[in-house]
Amino acid sequence: MIDGVSSRALLEVDRLERTRNYLQPGDVTAAVRVWREHVHRSERQLRHDYEWGNVHWYCCGNPLEARALLDAAMNAVAPRAARELREIIDKLDAVHRLPLPPYGSDTG
Repeated sequence: MIDGVSSRALLEVDRLERTRNYLQPGDVTAAVRVWREHVHRSERQLRHDYEWGNVHWYCCGNPLEARALLDAAMNAVAPRAARELREIIDKLDAVHRLPLPPYGSDTG
């Protein structure tokens, strides 16, 4: 289940997962979960992941591959389902791209 997506769009995603040999049932939902968890990590954790890698990506999913899979899914489903998925992914992407205050800035 993907929160905020209609049952019709979920049926489209299910159809996509059943008809593509590179997908298994639940892959798109898992990709949304992995991307959501990634964008909500702290800046420090993200920097560490990019500089040193994250060993948990091997077992729990690479967020960059998950994001690429989501792009492919949004391009492969019907326009209405793609629009619903894109709304959710755009919100997560916006969290990922939030501008951070410069280091050493006086905020108070």
